[in-house]
Amino acid sequence: MKYPATFTPDAEAGGFVVTFRDIPEAITQGDTEAEALEMATDVLLSAMDFYFEDKRQVPLPSKAKKGERFIQLPLSVAAKVLLLNEMLAQHMRPTDLALRMDTTKQEVNRLIDLHHTTKIDRIAEAMSVLGKHIELSVA
Repeated sequence: MKYPATFTPDAEAGGFVVTFRDIPEAITQGDTEAEALEMATDVLLSAMDFYFEDKRQVPLPSKAKKGERFIQLPLSVAAKVLLLNEMLAQHMRPTDLALRMDTTKQEVNRLIDLHHTTKIDRIAEAMSVLGKHIELSVA
């Protein structure tokens, strides 16, 4: 899952300001292009917390426009984003998903917790219960 980002030179302060049109909460800057790139990855990941805490659908990345660069989410986070979005689309509460998975609400809450390490197989199982499946490919 790669989000397009705009790196705008900051004429006043120097360095670069980074923004994401799909994730407006994610704004950062860096003194150098390399630092801005590193900060962009951090801020994108941090912005995901807002969506998860508020139980809001995470906007999926759009195609890059000229001059934009892609910033990739870690695979584990991307899988959790897709799971959260599907749960919200189906109006599925953690309690409901836990019943369908024959597990506890706490385990489902961990599946949609960005700060909890989760096995991809367990996320795939949750998606399967929701009638979806995760595909992995190498490009």
